[in-house]
Amino acid sequence: MPPWSAIDTIMFDMDGTLLDLYFDNYFWLTLVPRVYSETHGVDREAAREIIKCKYDEVHGTLDWYCLDYWERELQLDITALKTTLIHKINVRPNVEKFLGELQHTGKRILLITNAHPASLDIKMRHTGIGEYFHQLISAHTLNLAKENHGFWERLQRVENYDPQRTLLFDDSLSVLRQARREGIKYLYAIRQPDSQKPFLDPAEFPQVEDFDQLLPLQAEIG
Repeated sequence: MPPWSAIDTIMFDMDGTLLDLYFDNYFWLTLVPRVYSETHGVDREAAREIIKCKYDEVHGTLDWYCLDYWERELQLDITALKTTLIHKINVRPNVEKFLGELQHTGKRILLITNAHPASLDIKMRHTGIGEYFHQLISAHTLNLAKENHGFWERLQRVENYDPQRTLLFDDSLSVLRQARREGIKYLYAIRQPDSQKPFLDPAEFPQVEDFDQLLPLQAEIG
């Protein structure tokens, strides 16, 4: 259990943390190659290989998360394509229950995501969970991905937080490691970001399987 009385700010990643990563994995690894194959007249296996190479070129950079970049690279309407799959966007179990309780604690609750603003908007409109947060921040507004050096320091320009009194939940180990390097004290990983894939092996961070296990009592959270 996090030391709630020592925490003022609680930050959440979106995809794989609050939302099931299955949507994104299916979209980028199955639907996009299929539509690319049909649109550009290449066979499915060739399409997968072309797209994989393009993914690898920008992995870990902001372009990897940028819908505008992929629309140019793939010559596909990625934003419109996402709207055809909104039925696959699902909030992880007990997320809303957890966020609802945190709202009454007086702590600052933030959503910090690498997702493109258009993707963030689609998912917030579909799930309605945006109402639980004091601020929704896309890394695109800071021109750095969360795993990039300096992101968490730059974030302080738009959100004045104390890293030593901040808790971050994120499914990405590279993001958590960068946050640790920049002084964020309380870091939790997600044990199963994609509900259709196996649990991740234990890593150097505490792992959350279900947010119900962290559901605080008012007496504990202070």
